[in-house]
Amino acid sequence: MENVQLTVRSKVNAPVDKVWDYWNAPEHITQWNSASPDWHTPKSENDLQVGGRFTARMEAKDGSFGFDFGGVYDEVVHHELIAYTMDDGRKTRISFITDGNVTEVVETFDAEGQNPVEMQQAGWQAILDNFKRYTEAH
Repeated sequence: MENVQLTVRSKVNAPVDKVWDYWNAPEHITQWNSASPDWHTPKSENDLQVGGRFTARMEAKDGSFGFDFGGVYDEVVHHELIAYTMDDGRKTRISFITDGNVTEVVETFDAEGQNPVEMQQAGWQAILDNFKRYTEAH
């Protein structure tokens, strides 16, 4: 499955400075970074600069499975754009589009070859939806 790119998006009812902070601060990432209630992110580290590294430990709450999701930043434009290369070589690009106190987050990522694209799309969208709920509630 080479060069298949998927996109998820969400309009968050919050100004870009809050959206940017909640997207990038480890203490917030651990609160929203899961695709379903039975998963969580107990640990996150983020060095948000070109060449900087990020990792998020994602685990099933029952301890049955877990993995580290990480990569290195290729491009960072404050309040506008984040691009990174995942540890497996796939690319992700996230745009933050502002319209007053609404910020649209658009995330485009290279699909992996192990899971159906529909599952990947749904999983990334679920995480983004969780981010929206968390950010708007706090």
